[in-house]
Amino acid sequence: MAIMFDWSDCRGVTTSPDTVSGAFVFRGTRVPVKALFENLEDGATVDDFIQWFPGVSREQVDAVLEFTAHSLEPAVAG
Repeated sequence: MAIMFDWSDCRGVTTSPDTVSGAFVFRGTRVPVKALFENLEDGATVDDFIQWFPGVSREQVDAVLEFTAHSLEPAVAG
């Protein structure tokens, strides 16, 4: 089962049909959010990623990771 996130609620990212085919990218860059997870899966650290993609800030990466972690929490009935 695939988990789908509504990245539009994440403050560190943006999307536009004219940028990287509409993929969610780190705000102010053309770096897809997917690249972060691919690099982490391949064994890179957050510091490595930030060094390799200098337009991406630590705050943006932290926002994406926090958003992802929050999205995985079970919904609380209100």
